[in-house]
Amino acid sequence: MSDTRQPGNLRRLQTACFLTTFDRFAMPPMLVAIAADLNVPLAQIAAAAGAYYLAYGLMQPVWGVLSTRIGLATTMTWSITLGSLATLASALVHDVTALAIARGVAGALFAAAFPAALIYVGATAPSHRRHREVAELMTGVALGTALSTVIAGSVTYLVGWRWAFAFSGALCLACFFYVVGIVELERLGMRAPFIAPLRRVLSNAKVYQLLALAVLDGAGILGVLTFVPAAVETTGRNAASAAAITAVYGLAVLVAAPLVGRWSGRFAVSRFIAFGALVGAAACGLLAFSVGLAAAIVACALLGFSWASMHSGLQTWATEVTPAERGLTVSFFAGSLFAGSALAAAVGGPFAERLEFPVLFGAAAIVLVTVGLTGYIARARWEHQH
Repeated sequence: MSDTRQPGNLRRLQTACFLTTFDRFAMPPMLVAIAADLNVPLAQIAAAAGAYYLAYGLMQPVWGVLSTRIGLATTMTWSITLGSLATLASALVHDVTALAIARGVAGALFAAAFPAALIYVGATAPSHRRHREVAELMTGVALGTALSTVIAGSVTYLVGWRWAFAFSGALCLACFFYVVGIVELERLGMRAPFIAPLRRVLSNAKVYQLLALAVLDGAGILGVLTFVPAAVETTGRNAASAAAITAVYGLAVLVAAPLVGRWSGRFAVSRFIAFGALVGAAACGLLAFSVGLAAAIVACALLGFSWASMHSGLQTWATEVTPAERGLTVSFFAGSLFAGSALAAAVGGPFAERLEFPVLFGAAAIVLVTVGLTGYIARARWEHQH
């Protein structure tokens, strides 16, 4: 059977993760500039960004069903290619409604890439290597996050936000001929049963626990990262420097992901969830007190370690909790994650507009403490039973 150990296959999966992450994190450094250029409140632009996350989340179950039927590799390749066209269209809009629509379409298309990669690893990696290979996918996520925030922030500052969208779309489009080399797995076929697997997933209490944790995970980390550049800009720094500070998050994930993979055989997944959540809560608590240069750098680094530890643990659990219906469970997990980030963007936008960042980041700290405690208990019980 084809697997991630075939030459270049894991690198191509990482590239797919890199591209979808690059596009996803391109917009936060542009929020203030877009609001000023379109002459609308920051909350409206945050809502447009939230449209991306909402569409990204809502399409996960759809792609989870389609990807295993039309092919995981095919899904990743064409979703990235078509998503890049929607991102290019985002550079041409002239009002916030058109921006929200363009970003929503991009999010709906890019939504297929990362969960398909995660399903691919879950289907091919041996159980003793699964957490490590999930963590290795985070390398692509980390590079996408770091480079996206730096490049989008710098391009926005130097030549304008429209060029930042143009760069993101062109980059994703240019990578088609590399990503298309991912080895395809066996397809289920369009006539494969759907209702019975869906019923089995939705009747599993552990799945509901995992999905609730995914919502809080998305709100607590991705939601915070949406507002960090805007918060840093309130201290007088421009979009480029604010984005560079946020890029520390991606660099931290890049450092932490291999460590998590190396230690995955020594510690239970439940411990990674608890540790990562508490580190993330500490980062949000720090931001609640200060969004100055030093505090923001430290907080973004801690958020990176939190994501690599907590999120990779939750993702690994998503590939294991219902092995026979892995595709559906992973898609619901990813959908819940980005539904949480969209909710955070919508709820947090008015607080950011009023510059009430201590309240926003303090609430995120509470959310992550909740993830750490409940996630550790739920996963530890599952580990004991299995």
